[in-house]
Amino acid sequence: MIHVQLPDGASRALSPSSTAADLAAAISPSLAKKTVAAVVDGQLRDLTAPLSDGAAVELVTRDDPRALELIRHDLAHVLAEAVQALWPGTKTAIGPAIEHGFYYDFERETPFTPEDLPRIETKMREIIAARRPFICEEWQRDYAHKHFEAAGETYKLALLAAIPAGEPVTIYKQGEWLDLCRGPHMRHTGDAGGAFKLTHVAGAYWRGDSKNTMLSRIYGVAFADHAALDAHLTMMAEAEKRDHRRLGREMNLFHFEEVAPGSVFWHPRGWRLFQTLIGYMRSRQEAAGYVEVNSPDIMDRALWETSGHWQNYRENMFLAKTEDDRDYALKPMNCPGHMLIYGQGVKSYRDLPLKLAEFGKVHRYEPSGALHGLLRVRSFTQDDAHIYCTPEQLTDECLKVNDLVLSIYRDFGFEDVHIKLSTRPENRIGSDDSWDRSEAALRTALDKAGHPYTIFEGEGAFYGPKLEYVLRDAIGRDWQCGTLQVDFNLPERFGTTYVAPSGDKLPPVMLHRALFGSLERFTGILIEHHSGHLPLWLAPVQAVVATITGAADQWAVDVAKALREAGLRIETDLRNEKIGYNVREHALKKVPVQIALGAREAEAQTVTLRRHGTDATETLALHDAVAALVQASQPPRSGTR
Repeated sequence: MIHVQLPDGASRALSPSSTAADLAAAISPSLAKKTVAAVVDGQLRDLTAPLSDGAAVELVTRDDPRALELIRHDLAHVLAEAVQALWPGTKTAIGPAIEHGFYYDFERETPFTPEDLPRIETKMREIIAARRPFICEEWQRDYAHKHFEAAGETYKLALLAAIPAGEPVTIYKQGEWLDLCRGPHMRHTGDAGGAFKLTHVAGAYWRGDSKNTMLSRIYGVAFADHAALDAHLTMMAEAEKRDHRRLGREMNLFHFEEVAPGSVFWHPRGWRLFQTLIGYMRSRQEAAGYVEVNSPDIMDRALWETSGHWQNYRENMFLAKTEDDRDYALKPMNCPGHMLIYGQGVKSYRDLPLKLAEFGKVHRYEPSGALHGLLRVRSFTQDDAHIYCTPEQLTDECLKVNDLVLSIYRDFGFEDVHIKLSTRPENRIGSDDSWDRSEAALRTALDKAGHPYTIFEGEGAFYGPKLEYVLRDAIGRDWQCGTLQVDFNLPERFGTTYVAPSGDKLPPVMLHRALFGSLERFTGILIEHHSGHLPLWLAPVQAVVATITGAADQWAVDVAKALREAGLRIETDLRNEKIGYNVREHALKKVPVQIALGAREAEAQTVTLRRHGTDATETLALHDAVAALVQASQPPRSGTR
């Protein structure tokens, strides 16, 4: 007999070679009907996997949140079978579960189109209805190679070759169809259920490399039940309306060019918005005791070797070799440059904390297939800062950053913020003692702040643990933005010190801190959160002054001048167009206030205001209108500790 441990601490005796399915049946027939997988010693496993003596086992039913990834993974396999049944000869690549759903990549002479999706969905539902069992088999590597070679599955051969020697080669069958897969899967195709929908097709390079073959990727969304699916589809429809790329075109903010993939071409209105964000952040940082610096964009390899980026981050860096045979890198981060700035001159404990801030342009190589408007770029601006402090100041400085970032998010309308604490990764630099102190400082600061947080083991940066601030937007999507990282290692690597009260030279503690994160990405999030209707203080054009008749042109010029002198961002429209046309055009560009001037306003020296989203108008004396708009356009200022 073998004995397994249940979540409630009880032990259950089973026959040797028993599976989790046998355990469920031994507990109760009703549980056996509902159970689709098991967690064995912390790992999600198939129900058919044999249990070992002493294993800790937790049974997973289909309505368990942990089953959702299995549902999506199963559907990826069902999708691949459906495609190959409909179009024999199509080659399969990879098909993982992803957030909200799944996808599968295929090579086909004619790429898939949206018109193919209903047909594929119908076939998928037939496969699900057939309830074909998922059967896991372990194959000899040579046998698997011969099978996929005979089938012409070149991508499976590449995946097979990437499996390290000594690791098992597992094949999952569902009826006659099979796939190379680590698993796990549920009992049969029927467990996947019908709460899914294929959403779109896209091109995707094999392994994300533009030098490789372009594959045809089919995406789907999937949930445990139809209510959750319907809610997500409603959110997707709303997200499509809010897509910052479409709104960016309509509002004439920015565009992209293939000559600079992943880099933004800012138009005048977009650049005003961008600079407004920088101005806001600059004022908040100055009030919090930061000083602004600037470091070079391209620096020698030796610097990046000292920082550890060359050894741990090089695949994400843009590199260059000059005629004198020196290796350089475009900076992917600002921290090494700030280390050199800190290192100029002797620092005393009285100089700390020293807070160096930079709106630094950084460059990181992202695969072509990952680029997505402003949200995923290769060249972006960080509102980056590094705080140098003593160990005694560390927790208090972490607490101050936490308070500052949360207050800033409130100013932009984000009240629902979740904090993730990411701890030491496997690939890291520094001693366990420094990691212990870093992680303890972040935990203590969060506990003092009283803000709930979630721990993500092993997801920290290679040089230190970090806090990640995740915002929830107006339609329920989560966006990771700000970060705070504690670093004992980089000051030691650079040999930077401060003079302690004892006279000893000690390395400072370094905090890496970004609040918006990427300004480009934060801009895209803001546009989508507000559906383009930015609050007056943020809008790149706060008001447009338009005339109904040429007789009011000079008055429009005078009004625009008065508004600009008051610090407002104003444009004029003196075209001879009908007022309805002008209203619609400026509404499409999401201008918050339209000021219409006709002969009556010119004669009375008044202005008529129409605010975006309403048909109501208000006629005011010019000085009253200026005062009202200046008051309404002031940036918010949330309090901090």
